[in-house]
Amino acid sequence: MRDAAVISIIPLSHLAVAFMPALLVIALFYWWQLKIGSVVYAFVRMLVQLLLVGYFLLWIFNADQAWIVLILLLAMVAISSWISLRTVTRHRTALYLTALVSIAIGGGVALALVTQIVLETDPWFRANTLIPLAGMIFSNSMNGVSLAADRLIIELKSSADYRIARNAALHTALIPMINSLFAVGLVALPGMMTGQILSGVSPLIAARYQIMVMCMLFGAAGLSTILFLALSQKYWANQTDLFKKSPNG
Repeated sequence: MRDAAVISIIPLSHLAVAFMPALLVIALFYWWQLKIGSVVYAFVRMLVQLLLVGYFLLWIFNADQAWIVLILLLAMVAISSWISLRTVTRHRTALYLTALVSIAIGGGVALALVTQIVLETDPWFRANTLIPLAGMIFSNSMNGVSLAADRLIIELKSSADYRIARNAALHTALIPMINSLFAVGLVALPGMMTGQILSGVSPLIAARYQIMVMCMLFGAAGLSTILFLALSQKYWANQTDLFKKSPNG
């Protein structure tokens, strides 16, 4: 088997080529007289964010301090919890602590198991392991809670029993993850596995890492969503009459 290769650095001139399909889509948006402002803004924001986070992570990795890593992890949990309630703005403030606890516990358990037992990270706070995995975990937990909260309101507005509404919300929240479990390896090679293969790692080793990631993400999203639905039950019970009166959640 050939030795693992060092992944090549993409020249900026070559990176520009990757923008061509996206620019074509934007041009077609304009041609069809659709609003392209949000699309252009999204691309500009993506560029700025990724460039800034690149420099920021480089500083984090070089600092190699446990307290810096912990502060960053707490910030990720706090921000993802707030974003998870974006679609239920009327209840956002009241449910923020519930979302925070749910994502912190659900995502934190998955992150601790993977980094400290599966990967045996040494030292335990090694930033170039914890931060990328935490990003994947907390973003998936965030999406699960967000989908669950949105679907739960829809079900409760239909005067559904809370247990039925809760089950429907959990099922909806996990649809993206379940679809990913079905598709991985057949329809798509996810980011981690693709990146490792491109850098020369054996596909068999890359597959092990991807299995770890899929289990980690499903568990984190599932646990966070279940905790959110369980911990928020009392709040939703007090809001049922309000839902019946108002068509806007």
